Amino acid sequence: MVRSFLIERGYRVAVIGGVALAAYGYPRLTLDLDVVTDAAAQGDLIAMMEARGFSTLHRSPGYSNHRHQERTHGRVDFMYVRDTTANRVFASVRHLPGPGGSPIPVPRPEYLIAMKVRAIVDAPERVWQDLADISFLLRLDDVDRDEARGYFVRAGLEEKWCELERAL
Repeated sequence: MVRSFLIERGYRVAVIGGVALAAYGYPRLTLDLDVVTDAAAQGDLIAMMEARGFSTLHRSPGYSNHRHQERTHGRVDFMYVRDTTANRVFASVRHLPGPGGSPIPVPRPEYLIAMKVRAIVDAPERVWQDLADISFLLRLDDVDRDEARGYFVRAGLEEKWCELERAL
């Protein structure tokens, strides 16, 4: 529903969060679907979600969160990116097997790490789960650790990077 809506309108889309981690081989419990798309999609996307019975829990320029009153429809969280960031993220998209084996678009691991670092800054209570996810991503073949380290340094989290390196 979300993917086809965005693609039909010319917006780019990729899956992030727990479902993307599962596609990379790290299955863990996740209770929502996390999606990244172009910032220009936000107004249209929120209107569509609300028309389909989702309540908007939060809206800011970079994020929106939506929950359906029927639990089977769950929760969907969107991250909105623009300009150079959007071009880099979407140029890196790979199609990996997702739920039921259907291919899903996911950004390269380094961009998932960058998003996790941002989440730690925005919501420090998430630090342990996000560091566990990052630790898994850093163990994947061909992940650029220097690039990953740079995200931590720019966020003022170099100490957390050092903790991760010691654990790897």
